[in-house]
Amino acid sequence: MRKIIYPGTFDPIHRGHLDIAIRASKLFDELIFVVADNESKNPLFTVVERVELILASTRDLDNVSAISTKKLIAETAREENACALIRGLRHVSDFEFEFQMAMMNYHLNPEITTIFMMPDEKYIHLNSSVIKEVTKLGGDLKDYVTKDVYGALKIKHNI
Repeated sequence: MRKIIYPGTFDPIHRGHLDIAIRASKLFDELIFVVADNESKNPLFTVVERVELILASTRDLDNVSAISTKKLIAETAREENACALIRGLRHVSDFEFEFQMAMMNYHLNPEITTIFMMPDEKYIHLNSSVIKEVTKLGGDLKDYVTKDVYGALKIKHNI
């Protein structure tokens, strides 16, 4: 069984993430979102909320699951018996950081391959920070997040 891990903060998950997850889930037997449990990033949503939002947003994908970790992703991949990591690239500027991470993950776990995928061009400008800020200021982002995420954002921002 070929498993791929999709690591990230996902604070919150948006349609750019989902676009990549849907396509990657067709290439592998199982896709596991791995939510980074790193409070130093000051997330808007708790790690439990982020996992729940991922599960709600992917409920129609039967080979997708979500967990959280405080460990190195290379170690989590080993524990989950994953053969690959999927990482999204939106712009050329993302490549340098992602390349460094891929090389370090390979050093830590040579059994893991990092695959880069670009989201559909309609999502290329998205990131979770933009989603949070625009929602906080009253912008309508229903096209860029699921109903579950949009509702959770409105609650967090008291809108």
